[in-house]
Amino acid sequence: EVQLVESGGGLVQPGGSRTLSCAASGFTFSNFVINWARQAPGKGLEWVSGLYSDGKTYYGNSMLGRFTISVDKTKNTVSLQMNNLKPEDTAVYYCGIRDISVLGRMRDYWGQGTQVTVSL
Repeated sequence: EVQLVESGGGLVQPGGSRTLSCAASGFTFSNFVINWARQAPGKGLEWVSGLYSDGKTYYGNSMLGRFTISVDKTKNTVSLQMNNLKPEDTAVYYCGIRDISVLGRMRDYWGQGTQVTVSL
């Protein structure tokens, strides 16, 4: 059974940095897509960043240049480094992994989320 557990959330001041981690158990990083998404209070789910198994990374416009997504396959851990945080980055952040089988079947897994609050 695949389980994703996010950690690293908390209170951070504007302009500060935070690294979110996502521990993936029961999963083998072979052909995959990693996504981070967030949900701010009273708003819908917003895609933040993606990382493909070929190493290519993608970011939402407001995150470009501030956030960095990475994966450590030896530790089965996905990370999201966030710099120059702004109050509008306040949200629950979710880690997701899409597993793509050799036959092309896709299965998505999501964690329970971790709260990031950017405030003085």
